[in-house]
Amino acid sequence: MPKWTDYKRAARERGALALELFVVTSVTAGPDADIPGTLPDHLAYQADLEAAGKLAFAGPLSDATGEEIQGDGMIVYRAASLAEARALAEEDPMHKRGVRTFTLRRWLVNEGSLTLSVGLSTRKVDLA
Repeated sequence: MPKWTDYKRAARERGALALELFVVTSVTAGPDADIPGTLPDHLAYQADLEAAGKLAFAGPLSDATGEEIQGDGMIVYRAASLAEARALAEEDPMHKRGVRTFTLRRWLVNEGSLTLSVGLSTRKVDLA
């Protein structure tokens, strides 16, 4: 497999978006982890990152059945580097307090679509 930077350059050259984002998989540290007690600070941190343009997407993950939430989540950061993304993840109250552990990976967004509807008179925004 090629090096990350070589693949990213080749993706751009072939016309792909090649948008580099950073994906955090955040996993509950154990059955006694205080997810509910840490959630307000975690959500406030996420809101601050969103306002700063650093948070692309975030939310909980289901279990393997798709029926239950077990406290794990996924976060997608906009950052200038892997080091910056790691610093953002480390400052998350869930990780900082040891409630969750995380893995961090680069993600190169090449394909897909996003639908946004804006009602000009109603000022309603719908993201599909």
